Amino acid sequence: MGVLLRDRVPARPVIVFMGTPDFALPTLRSLLAAGRDVRSVVTQPDRPRGRGKRTMPSPVKTFALDRDVEVLQPESVNTESFRSVLRERAPDLFIVVAFGQVLKGDLLTVPRWGALNVHASLLPRYRGAAPIQRAILDDEARTGVTLMRMEEGLDTGPILFQEALEIAPEETAGSLHDRLAALAGERIAVWLDALTKEPVREMPQDAAEATYAPKIDRGTLHVDWSEPARRVSARIRALDPQPGARTPWQGQVLKLFSAGVADETERDREPGRVIVESDRFLVDTGCGRVAVREVQAPGKRRMPVADFLRGYPMASGSVLGT
Repeated sequence: MGVLLRDRVPARPVIVFMGTPDFALPTLRSLLAAGRDVRSVVTQPDRPRGRGKRTMPSPVKTFALDRDVEVLQPESVNTESFRSVLRERAPDLFIVVAFGQVLKGDLLTVPRWGALNVHASLLPRYRGAAPIQRAILDDEARTGVTLMRMEEGLDTGPILFQEALEIAPEETAGSLHDRLAALAGERIAVWLDALTKEPVREMPQDAAEATYAPKIDRGTLHVDWSEPARRVSARIRALDPQPGARTPWQGQVLKLFSAGVADETERDREPGRVIVESDRFLVDTGCGRVAVREVQAPGKRRMPVADFLRGYPMASGSVLGT
């Protein structure tokens, strides 16, 4: 049942929302649609994005400005000058979703009631920066979203609410991202309403059960065809749509997308050997075979295998990874 630690959230709390990417939008949209008093939105400064490296606003900034909500973009939220700016807004709550900066102790004391974070996992599993990709990489059957009260540790604060979500057999990080973002948006209004009506019960996290989800690094990108088919498929799906799983082929590096397990039983095949079909590659692994339906060659767009084969004739028996 958790531990009763603090009073109800005020009936109409003054909220400062902190978020940056698309994942944060459904939560902000839900708060505004429910008539919550979102006094300010804090998001990352405009950054160069895309191939042209044009300076672009974050999705959250664009959304907030379209709705006439004040937007603040500090290089660091932890300076005394910015804390003073936030104190002037007299917030009861921070609500933080995929913001992209660490909130330190002095900042967490600014809101009267506290700071809440929406995290894309069932904490204490997958603390850290890449919980969605890591859950798929580990071939998990389910994940979810957690509302926690923030403290200085990395996603270590006490849990207020959680909602689980099943991961589909061939789900990509992109589709899971969208479903979790939508789930967070659906639940935040319900959760916040509950916090204003009942005394708050918090469940401390069990540190012994904690796992971590560090950022995806370059070493994670490359497919090891000697792994079993389920692990190879999971790697490709975890990196779909960005940054894409990679494998060498004839002196260039291909990105692979839209994968699934075609066979889990066959052994004694050459890992990386390809069987070309009209709309997919079947690729042998250390145990079983993976189907790959979309490919991206260097400098080209992502495309279905059938389109790729028109420009890059790949014969059955070709070997990826060499």
